[in-house]
Amino acid sequence: MLTRTGLPEPRTRRIHPAVAPLTALAAGGAGAAYLWGTNPHEAGQLLPRCAFNWVTGLDCPACGGTRMAYDLMHGDVAAAFADNAALLTLGLPGAAYLGGRWLVEGLRGRRYRPAIGTRGVLAIVGVAVTWTVLRNLLG
Repeated sequence: MLTRTGLPEPRTRRIHPAVAPLTALAAGGAGAAYLWGTNPHEAGQLLPRCAFNWVTGLDCPACGGTRMAYDLMHGDVAAAFADNAALLTLGLPGAAYLGGRWLVEGLRGRRYRPAIGTRGVLAIVGVAVTWTVLRNLLG
């Protein structure tokens, strides 16, 4: 098809909707493979530190997530719960659902863009703030 100037329209290359979730899955797998042999419970490991914790000395809502993932990969659910109970019981199932849905829709050739909405954002922020306050007060 020609544009108004008489030149052909540039071809846009469409990337298949499954490429992004499959790439994210591969990156997560690579991270898990590295974490498998790197115990975050031991000092001196080459793992990123939480910037919020580094600046304030307080735990953020996700602090303990790396230790939780390590413990889950090694079958220690009780230790994973102790590392970050809210992330284990709320965040992990939510992320698994959204990631799984993203992958399935992508494999079906459809783009998936979840719409959380204002209430959803307020609920997520409310839970995160409540969890942050409780875990820092209770120790």
